[in-house]
Amino acid sequence: MGLFNFFKSKEEKKVVLNRSVSKTSSKIYGGISSIFLGRKKIDEELLEEIEELLISADIGVVMVDAILESVRTESSRGELKDVDQLVASIKKVIVDIINVKADDDNDNDIKIDDEQDAGIKIPYQVLVVGVNGVGKTTTIAKLSNIYKASGYKVLIAAADTFRAAAVEQLTIWSDRIGVDIVTKDEGVDPASVVYTAVERVEKEGYEVLIVDTAGRLHNKVNLMQELLKMEKVASKNSGVGFSEKLLVIDATSGQNAITQAKAFNELIGLTGLIVTKLDGTAKGGVVINIINELKIPVKFICIGESVEDIIPFNAEDFVDAVFSNQNLTKENS
Repeated sequence: MGLFNFFKSKEEKKVVLNRSVSKTSSKIYGGISSIFLGRKKIDEELLEEIEELLISADIGVVMVDAILESVRTESSRGELKDVDQLVASIKKVIVDIINVKADDDNDNDIKIDDEQDAGIKIPYQVLVVGVNGVGKTTTIAKLSNIYKASGYKVLIAAADTFRAAAVEQLTIWSDRIGVDIVTKDEGVDPASVVYTAVERVEKEGYEVLIVDTAGRLHNKVNLMQELLKMEKVASKNSGVGFSEKLLVIDATSGQNAITQAKAFNELIGLTGLIVTKLDGTAKGGVVINIINELKIPVKFICIGESVEDIIPFNAEDFVDAVFSNQNLTKENS
């Protein structure tokens, strides 16, 4: 089964990615260019200014230290003479650090590309978590659309029973995409929704199950514990459990996204991240920081409100876009 090609070509995909991180790239590449302007050598004063710039883009102190250590080494050997060489050196360090890949033996890794099958092991059951306001409902619709377009039989479980609006929104999306959904009355135990959904997966031959959850506040222990209950129900009822536990994070939330990711990871053991709203911030460097700190791969990035506005994450493409001078050129033209 081939994946529906949301973009006509990889080049077009890169154009979309560049546009989505334009605020971040303008801040970073534009800032480095300004710092380097009129200077003939890379000295400590210049590096201190770059350090401040990268930290202000939420790349993180530990990551920035590693970057500057490498830059100092190359500079001492006379290998960095202009801004492009400097940027290339920074990009290489970042890609080497954040290019987190799941174990090649993991059959449940999401392997979505324009040229290959999704590569999932059936039944593929995905738990999607995240705090309120990160775009979780829309993200679930995008994931459902991906697998539906790949030819899989998809079921959504609307386990956010605390907000009637959440169930309504997800039902509208399921109708629009053309996938089935399990819903229950407002206020019922979310684990019961998962139980019913897993039963339907077994009896009706669904290949992909995507479970929505309430917007969990990372400091609400009782709500976080409920996620564990859902995981136990899924494991007991199907013997499979969740193939993926994905956290949706809002890039505009900056360092708060890292706090959220740590809390969810400690409780349920995240297998991946999905980043939304990159187009709305100049601090897209938080993606780099999260991967570096938690060693959890980003699986997808969302780049708009349409159901097709989601692309698989690629470390090199992302770093190229963040450190691109294309957006800077457009602004100055």
